Amino acid sequence: MRGPRTLLRAAVVTATSAALGGFGLLTGDFPAMSPLPPQGAGSANARLAARLPPVPVPAAAATPSSLLALPGGPEVLVRVPATAGAAPLRLVLALHGAGGNAKGGLAPLLPLADAHGLLLLAPTSHAATWDAVTAGWGPDVRRIDDALARVFGSYPVDPTRLAVSGFSDGASYALSLGLANADLFTHVMAFSPGFIAPGPRAGSPRVFLCHGRHDTVLPIDRTTRRIVPQLRSARVPTEVREFDGAHTVPASIAEDAVRWLMHAP
Repeated sequence: MRGPRTLLRAAVVTATSAALGGFGLLTGDFPAMSPLPPQGAGSANARLAARLPPVPVPAAAATPSSLLALPGGPEVLVRVPATAGAAPLRLVLALHGAGGNAKGGLAPLLPLADAHGLLLLAPTSHAATWDAVTAGWGPDVRRIDDALARVFGSYPVDPTRLAVSGFSDGASYALSLGLANADLFTHVMAFSPGFIAPGPRAGSPRVFLCHGRHDTVLPIDRTTRRIVPQLRSARVPTEVREFDGAHTVPASIAEDAVRWLMHAP
């Protein structure tokens, strides 16, 4: 049975690098890893249909992390900040790493949510990691789409600060999903990503990446330092933070990411 660390490393594979819509998989001499699907296979399935309603919904009431009433799949948590009121909230779709769950997706940003008025939405992947990491875009996209539609109809959301974030495999998925749906997501926060999955391009979100220089799970030279030139060559506005650490999200880096979200154009 593969553990979370094996799944993490399985995300970064040796693959042909023909780009699709400006992005392809990263290539390199990585250790034995499970292959991703061929480039472009089912890439249109990365698109999300959920959209904000034309008329804002009423003000939200603050709640602790609670289960979103969304049948037919794994757990989805939503957390409304204590500062919630009449003003639209900054929504962050928060994605966990391999072997994780919705609670793990909330963890990096949860300590900052009240101070910065973040509405956090954290789904759980159907399998041990996200679909596009191992088998192509599929049920996780649909689950996320349903969750977003439910939240858009239940809480007032700021359309100018609508972000997707994630750690590790969740960061790779956030980058890939955000680039495929930049007509919805305005910002992407990727904590220690491994790759960009093939998918369509729909606009250009603003991107914040961070990575530990001593990461042995997804080494920075083989991941973020290759991803950043791809993004910048495609004219995607990209902010980068490298830190002296391993495969983790330091509190100071999470704070930097949220402040960036609050103040980036």
